[in-house]
Amino acid sequence: MTKKPKLEHSELSGEYTEDDVTVLVDIYRPAGTQNDWKLEVVTQNEDLFEWDEPFATDREAFDEFLATIARDGIHSFLEEDDIPTTH
Repeated sequence: MTKKPKLEHSELSGEYTEDDVTVLVDIYRPAGTQNDWKLEVVTQNEDLFEWDEPFATDREAFDEFLATIARDGIHSFLEEDDIPTTH
C-alpha cells in the first residue's frame, strides 16, 4: 500500500465565491519542503482544474487564479449545464 505524501496547504487556499458560484481553491506543496506550489480549483460538482506549471510562491499561484477569473470569469470553471440562469 502506497502512502500519500503529507501536504502543506497555503493560507490562501479556501472557498472563493463570485456571481453566486463557489469554487474551492487549493494551493499546496509537499509538507516540510521548499518545493514550488501547485494550484487546483474544484467546482461544486467536483470538477477538477489543475495548472500544469508550479508556482514559486503561494501568492503567485493565487494571483494566477485571480487573473484567470478576471480574464475568463468564474463561469469558465463550470460545464455549460452547470451555469446558473436567471429568469
